[in-house]
Amino acid sequence: MDVPYTAPHAPVADQAIEASKSAVSWAAIFAGTAVAISISLVFLTLGSGLGLASLTPSARSAASSGGLAALATVWIVVAQWLSAASGGYVTGRLRTRWVGTHTHEVFFRDTAHGFVTWAVATAIVALVIASATSAMLADGIHASTTMASGAAQGADSNARISSVAPYDVDALFRTPSDDARFASIDGRGEATRILANGLSAGGVPDADRAYLANLIALRTEISQADAKKRVDDVVARTQQEAEATRKAAARTSFLTALAMMIGAFVACAAAALGGHERDRHP
Repeated sequence: MDVPYTAPHAPVADQAIEASKSAVSWAAIFAGTAVAISISLVFLTLGSGLGLASLTPSARSAASSGGLAALATVWIVVAQWLSAASGGYVTGRLRTRWVGTHTHEVFFRDTAHGFVTWAVATAIVALVIASATSAMLADGIHASTTMASGAAQGADSNARISSVAPYDVDALFRTPSDDARFASIDGRGEATRILANGLSAGGVPDADRAYLANLIALRTEISQADAKKRVDDVVARTQQEAEATRKAAARTSFLTALAMMIGAFVACAAAALGGHERDRHP
């Protein structure tokens, strides 16, 4: 009787053996994260101190707002890179040694550890900032509600806080320029609200400009044309400042995002360097 042929089994040495331990060294990652966050806090605190020290009463020694914004952006970039490099290097030096692993795989694991360290540190900092911002907003809303409730004492129990803007209230009680009471209006507070509404709306309406020109001409005793020119100059200047502020904020956001992406690369490279040094000195 013929016995059926059976193919021999592959040798045990040729079979892939799955490691029982994960390749991720979380202890090293958390240590690097702590280092990165601590260095970031040190640099941000030092930067805040230097920024406050540069704000002196002297107009000559005080830097412009644009210059301060540029310096703050550069400082944030430097703090991001140094903290990412330090955290990534510490992670690479403290991770466990991978015995019998190909050098390419070791390099990938080291860079992955650096990236995870940067990601964890960034997430923790973002959560802290978000929590602090939420707490500040909650305190502000609570304070506003308390003040509004105190001001509403004695009013009808069903009365609610109005959402009408102060600018709209001023428009309801605006005195015509040919009225005798127009001369008694100070107008500074109302002018401030008109300009603020114009900035939020994208421009000051012609009716508001004419009203401000009449008010300025009466209070300062200048001609109507000069008053109108003064209003136009102030409106143009405030719009230019608002546009410059918007552009500066957008530029700062873009540079901060770029610095964070480069910080991720720096953390990966530093972790690879730290891992290489770790394997050189077993």
